[in-house]
Amino acid sequence: MGGQSMPEGMSGAGPLVLDSVTQLDGAARGRVACCASHGGIYAAWYAARKGVGGLVLHDAGIGRERAGVGGIFWLESRFVPAAAVAHETARIGDGADMLARGRLSTVNAPAAALGLAEGMPVAEALDRLLAARLPPAEAPGQLEEARRLISADGPVRVIALDSNGLVGPEDAGQVVVTGSHGGLLGGRAASAVKADVLCAIYNDAAIGIDQAGVSRLPALAARGIAAATVSAFSARIGDATSSWEDGYISALNAPAEARGGCIGLSTRDFVAKILESL
Repeated sequence: MGGQSMPEGMSGAGPLVLDSVTQLDGAARGRVACCASHGGIYAAWYAARKGVGGLVLHDAGIGRERAGVGGIFWLESRFVPAAAVAHETARIGDGADMLARGRLSTVNAPAAALGLAEGMPVAEALDRLLAARLPPAEAPGQLEEARRLISADGPVRVIALDSNGLVGPEDAGQVVVTGSHGGLLGGRAASAVKADVLCAIYNDAAIGIDQAGVSRLPALAARGIAAATVSAFSARIGDATSSWEDGYISALNAPAEARGGCIGLSTRDFVAKILESL
């Protein structure tokens, strides 16, 4: 992951503006953060674990069972003010764009009590959170991301990973089914995936402005990696098991199409096509 980025002119006491919640570190304690991750429960838990005082995430199109903003209301239960940015106003995976163009779609009760509201520009929302001088979030209990082996038949394994960040060197040449959004972090092609997997599947985060929710696909095609997204309305974002069991393909790149993939396939059938192509 890249390091923290902050708009020019902001002091250290200003908001942290990051492309991913996983870029938060110990220095985030008591800070207000704007992170361009989806607003699911894992992202919210991770931010609470780092002790943020207030948080703005991306709504990822909200999607199936409102999973894209589930973390906003998980934080509400912990009295942490949080909000999510509408996917049609700013790119997922791009913190600077969220700050520049984002408008809120979802606000929890503690944030509403501070004056945050739907339609509010992100910059104004962050100013209100900063003015409140919020205490650090209480550390939550443990919450592990899932890494599950779906299939080990034949030479290629199929692995379910709730986060693209869990992909490691050992996954090279394998099929990874993730719960992550399909957007590049800060538009950086190198952020697409950390290993040369055979195939990668993401959630399209309702695609959103500038088609940000599927921007990993051409970057992966340039590396010869077959890749696709499932619709955010077919599978819960942040949940790789849902991507596998519930997902339907909404977009794919040329290497995936060359291996027999097409829009409308279930994730299971899409992966079967990839494996049949070997």
